[in-house]
Amino acid sequence: MRHERPNDLSAFWLPYTPNRHFKAEPRILARAEGMYYYDDTGRALLDACAGLWCVNAGHTRKPIVDAIRQTAGELDFAPTFQYAHPLAFALAQRIAELAPEGMNKVFFVNSGSEAADTAIKIARAYHLKRGEGGRFRVIGREKGYHGTTLGGISVGGIGGNRAHFGPLLPGTDDHLPLPYDRAKMAYTRGEPEGTEHYADALENLVLMHGANTIAAVIVEPMAGSAGVFPTSTGYLQRLRDICTKYGILLVFDEVITAFGRLGHAFAAQRYGVTPDIINFAKGVTNAAVPLGGSVIADKIYDAFVSKDNGLGDHGIELFHGHTYSGHPLACAAGLATLDLYRDEAIFENAKKMEPVLADAIHALKGAPFVVDIRNVGMAAAVELDPDPKAPGRRAYDAMRIAFAEENLVLRIAGDVIAVSPPLIAGEADIARIGEALRRVLGRLT
Repeated sequence: MRHERPNDLSAFWLPYTPNRHFKAEPRILARAEGMYYYDDTGRALLDACAGLWCVNAGHTRKPIVDAIRQTAGELDFAPTFQYAHPLAFALAQRIAELAPEGMNKVFFVNSGSEAADTAIKIARAYHLKRGEGGRFRVIGREKGYHGTTLGGISVGGIGGNRAHFGPLLPGTDDHLPLPYDRAKMAYTRGEPEGTEHYADALENLVLMHGANTIAAVIVEPMAGSAGVFPTSTGYLQRLRDICTKYGILLVFDEVITAFGRLGHAFAAQRYGVTPDIINFAKGVTNAAVPLGGSVIADKIYDAFVSKDNGLGDHGIELFHGHTYSGHPLACAAGLATLDLYRDEAIFENAKKMEPVLADAIHALKGAPFVVDIRNVGMAAAVELDPDPKAPGRRAYDAMRIAFAEENLVLRIAGDVIAVSPPLIAGEADIARIGEALRRVLGRLT
C-alpha cells in the first residue's frame, strides 16, 4: 500500500475544509498506530482528538484488524432487507446489554447522521402507530450537532450547518437554549451546576404549539462538535420529566459520548437518565469501519411489531434502512472493539484520566487569547477570543501550528480548540498535549 503523498490533490473535495488552502498546504496522514498518526514523511504526530472523537481504543488495533480481515474472507456482504447474518444479531445483543434497562432493540445504519434521521423517522412513525399522527415536530437545541443530512441539520443548532441549504425539514424550527452561560460558567470544571431551569423552555414550546404536535426532543449529553458544552444530571432529568409528562420521546445523541468518552458505555448511565432512543456511531467500531445506529426502547419497538398491528406475517413494519445497514465487516469490527473495551478496561481508564486531562487543560487559563475552558470526561475545549476581522482564524492557525511545529493533531470548531484523545491515553500523553498547546497558544497573533 502506498503511503507517499499523491501526485494530484485536485479530484478529492474535502468535507468541512477550506479546500484551496489545504491543497496549497496539505496535511497528509499516511498511517496510524496506537496514540499516533504518521504523515507521508514518516513523522509521528500525537492524535489529540481520536481521529474525529472516534478512535477510542487507539489506532490499528490488531484484534479489530484481524476480525475485519477474517470476515472479509468469509462474508463480504449480506443484505439485511428480508435476510440477515449472524454478526448483526451478535453485535445488536452486545450493544443492548450495555444499554440502560428497557432499551433492548438496535437498528443499524452507517453513521451518526443516518442515526439522527432514523430517530426522527421512528419518533414520527411511533406516534402515528399510536393514533397521534399530529405529532410531527422534533425539537433540537442550540449548538446541537446531529450530523449533516437534511434531517440532522434541521434539528441541529449550529448556524453554519443550517445557513447554506435553503428551507429545512418542516417542524424543526424550534430549538431549546444551550444550558450554558459563559458570563457565569467560564472555566467550569466538569458539568456546570444550576442548569435545570434551561429545560423549562420545553414547557414554553408545549404551550405555544401543543404537546399533541411534538414527537420528540433530541439533545446531546455533551455538545461535542460545537465545542464541548457539558450538561448536568439535573438538567437531563428535568428534560426527561417534562417529556414523560407530555408523551414526548426523548432522544440522546450519543454519537460522541457513547463507548467510553464520558467513562461509561453510554452517557445516559453517567447521568442516570434513560431516554427513549440513543443514537450511536464513531466508537462502536473504533472507527475502523463505518457503523452507526439507534438503541430503541422496547415500548417503541413493540408498537411497530406487536402481533395485533394488522399487517399480517408478510407486512413490513418500518419502511427504513440502508444497503449497508449491519454490514458484516462493520459488525465484526464492532464485536472486536467491544471486546477490547472490556478486556483492557478502557472505560475505566477514561474515568481515571478525566481529572488528569482537566488539570492539564485548565492549566492553560491565562494563556494568550484564551477566554474559556470546558471539560467533561475525556473531552475538553479551549475557547479563543476571535480575531474581529477574521473569526475562526486563530483556532485554524492553532491547528496548523500544532501540526507543523508540535507534531500534534487537533480538532477545531470556529474559535474553539477541542481535545479528545484516544481513551487509552496515559498521563504522559496528556501532559504532552497540554504542553504543546501552551506553546501553540504562545505563537498565535
